[in-house]
Amino acid sequence: RNTSVASALKLGMDFDTDPTSLYSVKGIVILDQDGNRIIAKYFDKSVFGTVKEQKAFEKNLFSKTSRNSTSDIVLLDGVTCLYRSNVDLHFYVLGSSRENELILEALLNCLYDSISTVLRKQVEKKTLIDSMDTAMLIIDEICDEGIILETDSTAVVQRCNLKGDDISFSDQTFSQVGQTFIGAAKEQFKWSLLK
Repeated sequence: RNTSVASALKLGMDFDTDPTSLYSVKGIVILDQDGNRIIAKYFDKSVFGTVKEQKAFEKNLFSKTSRNSTSDIVLLDGVTCLYRSNVDLHFYVLGSSRENELILEALLNCLYDSISTVLRKQVEKKTLIDSMDTAMLIIDEICDEGIILETDSTAVVQRCNLKGDDISFSDQTFSQVGQTFIGAAKEQFKWSLLK
């Protein structure tokens, strides 16, 4: 095998020797209807080193993609960008120019579907900002330092212990949370007395 790799290099064949590049992304970005950043996680510091470079890229990306109201793919500055728009949000997944677009699309769909499930199908700027911590957790469950971990939105939502039909603590009143806590404390106390 070593001789075949060496002969391929002599013939000028260019192939990637980094196995993680097949399953990685350079960044995940969510912008609002004006192109302002809502969430941005960049994993390739060689391409997106400073916040100024990131903002310039986002501005250029938004100007190229904002006219198309559906989902599409664009190659911009050597970065493959898949995007999807909904109401007043634009979701972007960024990969290398040699990245498999199907993998990036699966990641984009997973991101969108997971956030949609958590936001109870109300995917818009206000609800996303209200659930920013959950959206960041979803991104962390989908990929770690750019390495894709999961593309199944159901698994991501379950891993985050979030279910679209469950009521969250933020949706409960203080008295409901207090009653739940007091009930659990009474049950624990009862079992400790019976031992």
